Amino acid sequence: MADGPKFLPAGESGLLVELGDAIDPALNALVHRLDGLIGQARLAGVIETVPTYRSLLVVFDPLATESARLEDSVRALWPRAQASEAGGQGRRWFVPVAFGGELGMDLDDVARRTGLSAAEVVARHEATDYIVYMLGFAPGFAYLGTLDEKLRLPRRETPRLAVPPGAIMQGGAQACVSTLEMPSGWHVLGRTPSPIYDPGRERPFLLAPGDRVRFVSIPAGEFENRAKALPDSEALA
Repeated sequence: MADGPKFLPAGESGLLVELGDAIDPALNALVHRLDGLIGQARLAGVIETVPTYRSLLVVFDPLATESARLEDSVRALWPRAQASEAGGQGRRWFVPVAFGGELGMDLDDVARRTGLSAAEVVARHEATDYIVYMLGFAPGFAYLGTLDEKLRLPRRETPRLAVPPGAIMQGGAQACVSTLEMPSGWHVLGRTPSPIYDPGRERPFLLAPGDRVRFVSIPAGEFENRAKALPDSEALA
């Protein structure tokens, strides 16, 4: 855990607040608590904040404030971030997933390389209470952790040029849910029919940093029916 924040400039309109150097649930929770306090404080000149695994980018208007003043304000919030309770943040989601087959073309290979059966791979994913550590790479793309140690593998040597939206993937110590068709070197295990990203919604991204995610296996035959039903976020909660 960090003894105190480290402040780094990020161009003329950004302040990077580093809190540590590890992928750790407690450290990530601290990032989100500090992020929440900055939002509550409504600091002058702040445009937006971007929480990550271990740091927080504060984007500001250089005509309304300056980096040194903003640093002092964030530093003053630090004791409250440390003293805050970790619980009560984020939502919990149960995300339906059709694993294997054409929807999860790497499941059998992951099973073979880990020495597990395909059913055991799925069971370990279902048993993990994933944390949404951050969003990045693509709109609403959720980085989830932490992956069961037995399942951890390097990413694919040859990335795929097109992975569909809603793909449930793993790579290294992380899992993720894709939101758009995109190239990827992650191992594709299945696909969810749930609309993780919908630019037409008031809240386009279903998942947010600090949320918890559990995967729930569904038969492949249910995928199309559920996709057509387009359940809203309340149906997943």
